[in-house]
Amino acid sequence: MLRSLLFVPADRPERFAKAAASGADAIILDLEDSVAPARKAAGRAEVSAYLAEPREVKTFVRINPLDSGQTEADLAAILPRKPDGIVLPKAEGAASVAALLQLMGDIRFPVLPIATETPAAIFELSTYGQCGDKLSGLTWGAEDLPAAIGASSSREEDGRYTPPYEMVRSLTLFGAHKAGVQAIETVFPDIRDMDGLAAYARRARRDGFTGMMAIHPAQVASINITFTPSEEEIAHAREIVALFDANPSVGAHQLHGKMVDQPHYKIAKSILAQRR
Repeated sequence: MLRSLLFVPADRPERFAKAAASGADAIILDLEDSVAPARKAAGRAEVSAYLAEPREVKTFVRINPLDSGQTEADLAAILPRKPDGIVLPKAEGAASVAALLQLMGDIRFPVLPIATETPAAIFELSTYGQCGDKLSGLTWGAEDLPAAIGASSSREEDGRYTPPYEMVRSLTLFGAHKAGVQAIETVFPDIRDMDGLAAYARRARRDGFTGMMAIHPAQVASINITFTPSEEEIAHAREIVALFDANPSVGAHQLHGKMVDQPHYKIAKSILAQRR
């Protein structure tokens, strides 16, 4: 279970150690958007060198899109070094995952698709159920899609997503759960607004996301706290699970004056699994 995944530009090796020490459950060395075209080769070399050393935190690599002409070079540089996963931008459903796996050949690692960055991708979100065993999760993005369709923004003036992008977020959430993998919330772009970050992360967890991506080490602690069940939640979940396990033939119970039924039981078991 990955609560936090922190992006780091692949051509900034001086930031790698700080990112790894941030407390993030995983770091993502980014060969795509944060690296200028002229710096791609340098970024690959830095990522390869970093992956060759012992590491204490899960390390994913975001490669360039399948149609970029850069993917093969990215994979050639990183696969021999055994990353913990590959982040696939501009993914368009199970077909994109299959194409990536074919390029990877016999050296395969879990794939984390960024699943909403093109118009076509939106109509493929349900297909990830066909390849859930190949995925480490499913996440989305709110920046590339508006650019692809000529929208001026994905957000209202107060920072909330506009209706089209709320829909995209929701479809990603349900697509991930259909595939049986983690639903990972996209980044919160304002690194100075810690209160806004905390509220954004709480909303994500409330809605069913199980982790979130970050763009700065300062965001990691807040994300980890939000996606870690509290002691009160754990205690309540244990009560529910114990009640149902002791009475498996009963569909609903009363606990502290409130009814709990099978959906509560399922949520409680999920909370305990997250704790573990």
